[in-house]
Formats: sequence, structure tokens, C-alpha cells
Amino acid sequence: MWTPEHRRAADRRGLRYPSDLTDAEWALVEPAIPPAKRGGRRREVNVREVLNAIFYVLSTGCQWQAVPKDLPPKSTAHYYFMLWDWDGTLERLHHVLYVATREHAGREASPTAAIIDSQSAKAAQKGAPHSTRRALMRARRSRAARGTSSSIHSASC
Repeated sequence: MWTPEHRRAADRRGLRYPSDLTDAEWALVEPAIPPAKRGGRRREVNVREVLNAIFYVLSTGCQWQAVPKDLPPKSTAHYYFMLWDWDGTLERLHHVLYVATREHAGREASPTAAIIDSQSAKAAQKGAPHSTRRALMRARRSRAARGTSSSIHSASC
């Protein structure tokens, strides 16, 4: 049930885009963002704006080319998205937000029970996707699922 407190927390009217981070949200996720590499040039990009661009693409479902001009360039946002997917930063951000949401709701940080449906069990047996990028790729059926082996397939072609 929505209470006045929930409505205030969910209000995003003062932001440029609904997907932008508020100051409180940024304070929560900023420690999970890795610092710039030592040596070389200084990091010139505003990491908060990069995260706003990534959240814009993820929340609207638009293409990287459609990122508004007042956010960092699409190449910069996409580079950081791929880098943070590769180095585990996105998983750390998810964990920080997950724990904070559970604690805000008055629950323990980690759940004590889980429900698994038959699709989840099948995915776990086959090896579920491990990265965000792989989760967006179209699934392929295995030869076993198609019912043909490679020797039968090559002999009939």
C-alpha cells in the first residue's frame, strides 16, 4: 500500500530524467564505483553522468545512439557499461542496492527462503547466463534438444 512516505521516496519530478540518480542514491552507489586507474591521464568524465546515461538506456530501452546530447557521449557510456560488466562493478552496484532496499523494508540483508520455478531449475542445469551482455543474446537450442546429432546431420546434407 502506498503511503505518503513511499510517494515522497518515489517522486522523481525534480530530476532531468526519471532515470537520473538522486543525491541520496548517488551517495549509496558512489563507493561501489572503482576509482580511476593510477598513472596516465586524469579521469575527465563525470562518473555520475555516465551512470545516468547507462540508467537512461536501461530504463527507456533505447539504443546507445539515442542517448540525449546532455548526457556523456554514447561511446563513453557504452565503454563504461562494458568495462563495469567485465570487472564486476555492475554486480557490486546491484548488491549494494539490493541490500539497501531490503534493509529499508525492514528485512534482513539476505533472504532466508527462496522459490524456484521449473524454468529457473532448467536454466540452472544448462548453465544460466553469467553476464548482462549474454543475457541479452538470443538463446540457441542445443543439438540434443533438436534431436539430431552432428553425424546424422552431416550425412543427410
